[in-house]
Parts: sequence; structure tokens; C-alpha cells
Amino acid sequence: MISTPVALLVLLSALMHATWNYGLKASPDRLLDTVGMTLAGSLLAACALPFVPLPAPASLPWMGLTVIIHIGYFAALVATYRHADLSIAYPLMRGMAPLLVAAVAPLLGDALSPGLLAGVVLIALGIMLPAWLGVMRGTVSKVGVGFACANAVIIAMYTLSDGTGVRLSGSALSYTLWLYFFNAWAILAIAWRRRGRAVISHLRRRWKMALVGALLSIGSYGIVLWAMTVASIPAIAALRETSVIFAALLGTALLKETMGRWRIAGALLVALGAASIRWG
Repeated sequence: MISTPVALLVLLSALMHATWNYGLKASPDRLLDTVGMTLAGSLLAACALPFVPLPAPASLPWMGLTVIIHIGYFAALVATYRHADLSIAYPLMRGMAPLLVAAVAPLLGDALSPGLLAGVVLIALGIMLPAWLGVMRGTVSKVGVGFACANAVIIAMYTLSDGTGVRLSGSALSYTLWLYFFNAWAILAIAWRRRGRAVISHLRRRWKMALVGALLSIGSYGIVLWAMTVASIPAIAALRETSVIFAALLGTALLKETMGRWRIAGALLVALGAASIRWG
């Protein structure tokens, strides 16, 4: 069972995560806005690092692994949103990942009770149902789906890596800040190689958006990493993916994407899954 305060904080994290993903989908230049957000996150983390302890050495290999995985994550995220709607791509990415995490987590000593397992499966099915129906009917880009599925694997990888690392770190806050400090630099180097000085001019125009995105991203992932130190990694990963409900609403209301009855049915499955995790 996940306590009510932890569950509510993870749901807040879900809202924050969906919001910054909406901002990226709506962006006029997703690659450079990704750079701006990660760079702002790195600078914010640098300001706070003098006031937190160093993470335990045992967590550092996991942090390093996540930094490498995140390069692929952001690259796949930009490509996914180039080819697919937020309300389709986001559910696929976030829905498949908890199932993958749940499948591997027992190998790391994090077994699920029947109630928690049922919650993970219900959330994943509810998240993926509308997207897969769209694929079967030919209304969704197969290229976008391919990138979304690839990113689901990447999300599962960094979830397991960070879930293990943060438990070894001795401080969820310290682990989060150091992770965000290192996150930006490889992505910045890739963007600079592709776009050159356009990176600087874009950051000057969009620094406020970058700052808001960074605050949402750090806050969202920091909550999740802390929650993984007090509850099951697969359960937290699945509950956090209720963010798809928020993403569907944002996509419908602000991006004018359609939300039919199958997306409503999927949202109901997600709600049932969240309840199962809360009391499972």
C-alpha cells in the first residue's frame, strides 16, 4: 500500500510532468527548447548543490548510467513529438514503461503484491488502449508510434537505474540535483553541433519558458525519486503515469486534439489502476 500523502505527491508529479511535455509538444523548436530546459535545470541544480550532501559513492555508477540513457530519451522525445499527437504519443511512452519496470523489478528485489500488480496492468492498459486502437485504424503515424515505443524502453531503463541509485544515495534531493546538473551538457553539445549559434539566440528568446520547464521537470522527477525510497519502484512508476490523463486533457483543450470514447475508457482504467495501487 502507498500512503495517501505519497500518492497525492506522485499525482502532483504526474500533473507537472504532463505540463512540461505539453510545453515541449507546443514548442516552435523542440530540440532547442529541450536544450533550454535541461540547461536551466542544470543551472538551478548548481545553485542548490552547495547546500546538500554528496550522494553516497555507491549511487554514482547508476547516476552516470542515467545521464547516458537520458541523451537517448530526449532525442527520442523530440522525434516522437515531431510525428505524433501529445495525446497519442505520451500515453504510449508512459504506458508501456511501467509494465517493463514491473517485469524487471523483481530481479532487483522489488516484488509486487497481487493488488499492486493489478494496478500496474490496469494503468498500462488504460494508457495504451486509445493509442493502439488509433494504430489499428490507421489514424496514427506508425513512425510516431515506433519512436514512442522506443522511448518507453528508455523510460523503463532510467526508471530502474534511478530507482536503484536513489536508494543507495542516502539523499533523494542530493541525487536529483546532481543528476540534473549533469543532464544538460551532452544534449547541449549535440544541439550546438547541429545548430551552432542558433542555440544562443533561441535561449535568449525563450529563457523564461526554459526556466518554467526546468522547475516543473526537477520538481516532478524529484518527487518520484523520493517516493521510490519509501515505496515500491514499479508501483510509483505506474502511479506517476496517471499523467496521461492530464496530457490528454491538455492536448484536447489547448492543442485541439480529439478525445473520443476510447480515450475516456482508457482514463477510467487508469483511475481503477491508481486505486488498486493505493490500496493494493
